[in-house]
Amino acid sequence: MEILKIENVKKEYANGDKKLYALDDVSLAINQGEFVAIIGPSGSGKSTLLHIIGGIDKPTSGKVLINGADISSLRSDKMTIFRRQNIGIVYQFYNLIPTLNAEDNITLPVLLDGKKVDKEKLEELIQLLNLEKRRNAMPSELSGGEQQRVSIGRALINNPSILLADEPTGNLDSKASKEIVEIFKYYNKTYKQTILLVTHDEEIALQADRIIKLQDGKIV
Repeated sequence: MEILKIENVKKEYANGDKKLYALDDVSLAINQGEFVAIIGPSGSGKSTLLHIIGGIDKPTSGKVLINGADISSLRSDKMTIFRRQNIGIVYQFYNLIPTLNAEDNITLPVLLDGKKVDKEKLEELIQLLNLEKRRNAMPSELSGGEQQRVSIGRALINNPSILLADEPTGNLDSKASKEIVEIFKYYNKTYKQTILLVTHDEEIALQADRIIKLQDGKIV
């Protein structure tokens, strides 16, 4: 079943009298449960595409449909709610709240929606992420790999339709990187979680079900 559809998306910027295209007529479809890697050189449009899919940025033209909903037409306040409930995002630099411990960072999206935390789901995630002994630690007390595992838990706590990961291992050593990729692979296979991962690491990309390459804002 198709969970994500991108139709003729363009993202342009003005540079004097010229127009620069970060994305130039990009179309693609991703099915439920796919693990897809997006690769390409620096400046190819990888992160721009991920930000548009995540509703952080808007396309100049074209459509982005998640579960049939055209998110490119949503107002910013509606988009914030949609993103929190349907899209999980993992960044390179973690973006944890420094005054909250690991467990509270994970559960924050649920609390922001005014919902009750599913304790069973929380415990399952904490065990999967190997954070049982670090759940009360503050971000400053965690290693880079542990902080990234917390951010993955935060992205997954609301059972998102799609998980977006923007260079999630770019700030980690090889051991921590391998652990993060294994978590993605396990969650994808066990829970059929749809994952779209941007990476410059070909070894990581090869572990995905499908690889999409961008160059100069186009799929090649």
